Amino acid sequence: MTYSISDLAKQFDISTRTIRYYEERGLIEPKRSASGQRIYSKKDRTRLQLILRGKRFNFSLEEIEEMITLFDEDRSGRKQLEKTIRYGDQKIQELTTQIEEMQALKEELEELHADFKERLQDIEAKK
Repeated sequence: MTYSISDLAKQFDISTRTIRYYEERGLIEPKRSASGQRIYSKKDRTRLQLILRGKRFNFSLEEIEEMITLFDEDRSGRKQLEKTIRYGDQKIQELTTQIEEMQALKEELEELHADFKERLQDIEAKK
């Protein structure tokens, strides 16, 4: 099965420019028709799906490219899985740190908010 650039753009709800960018980066490699139109294979579609999933999990394009390329080098998928697990561990730690920082910020804001409300009540009571 093959896909046009507009087919993939609709399927993944992304712009054709985004797909062309990934092509420029060498992440996907469509064939060309006699008239020069891009023809994407099932492999290109799968790679695009992996790229978008990686972006959703905040992996860099370099990390995504490395993970995808590893599968081409090792068809068993072992190297790709090992690298993906290492990157995943890093992302989980980054998210854990961000959550902790956001929780601390939320608590600080709640304290300030309560203090401001109390100050306003004091001002209102003195009227």
